[in-house]
Amino acid sequence: MPIKKPAHFQHGQASNIAVVLVNLGTPEAPTANAVRLYLREFLSDTRVVEIPRFIWWIILNCIILPFRSKQSAAKYAAIWTKEGSPLKIHTFNQAALLQNKLNERGHQVRVVAAMRYGNPSMPDVLAKLQADGVDRILVLPAYPQYSGTTTASVFDAVFKHYATVRNIPELRLMKQYHDHSAYISALAHSVRTHWEQHQRGHLLMSFHGVPKRTLMQGDPYHCQCHKTARLVAEQLGLNKNDYSVTFQSRFGKTEWLQPYTLPSLLELAKKADARVDVICPGFTSDCLETLEEINMEGRHAFLLAGGKEFHYIPCLNEDPVWASGLADIAETQLAGWPSRTGQRTQDNEQRAIAAQLAIAMGATE
Repeated sequence: MPIKKPAHFQHGQASNIAVVLVNLGTPEAPTANAVRLYLREFLSDTRVVEIPRFIWWIILNCIILPFRSKQSAAKYAAIWTKEGSPLKIHTFNQAALLQNKLNERGHQVRVVAAMRYGNPSMPDVLAKLQADGVDRILVLPAYPQYSGTTTASVFDAVFKHYATVRNIPELRLMKQYHDHSAYISALAHSVRTHWEQHQRGHLLMSFHGVPKRTLMQGDPYHCQCHKTARLVAEQLGLNKNDYSVTFQSRFGKTEWLQPYTLPSLLELAKKADARVDVICPGFTSDCLETLEEINMEGRHAFLLAGGKEFHYIPCLNEDPVWASGLADIAETQLAGWPSRTGQRTQDNEQRAIAAQLAIAMGATE
């Protein structure tokens, strides 16, 4: 395979740092054709679906794509906005907010958004950064909890891209921040803000599900979800009866992580004066799984089963507390990478010290 050359390169050029905020991705439009293209890329990832390739190729191309694309497109249409996909909008806004926060703190870095599936793609974003002379890159997945199905797939895309690049930039990969104090505090703040405006109900924390076998094979995702929930509950002063941890988005007949979200909502609906507040801590941006699956389908099922009040607490999105928290998280990984501004300041300080020493030496001669 030929090695790709960067568009521009000068030996000894100044260091340039970028943060790439990576989210899952989204179709380009809420149409069957656009969704089909997106699902084909997403569900062809061997990290996402661990079924023998030949069998899965038949299932994907002969069953899922022909029939599920139209159904999924209708769901996307229900949450689509004039500006486009909520997930893409929130991710780009978060990148801009992170850029501002880091610049305010003296970091002369560039922050860009990328999608693991769809556009802007990881290869395109990484190639553009290198063409612009960026030689230090922090890859920051939008997944707080690590899973082989999500974070590891982002890392795969990074390694695959640079396998064909001769001059590889210095890389740092953020693996997880499920228990970072800034992330936990932002979640707790969003719940408190909601409770200040509404009567407090049972807090249900719904995480995206994965097949149970991933846990058996050593994936830490399940444990990290529970740790996130426990830390949030502790900050809110909740006991074990005040909140639940569930897993949503089950697909196929195999067993996934339990308890499942929908049956849990139906069970909560049976309680007297049933009120529930649902938050999805594993998603930092609202998307199909939160806006349609939880706030529409989940709400309808809960109320139909007799529940009295259903409240969905939005994802962190553009919350100012989360913008500061995301900057805190990024800073932990940027340590030791002086920005151009920081390097100039350091060089100036060193020159000033040298000048003072020269003066002092001259005075003693």
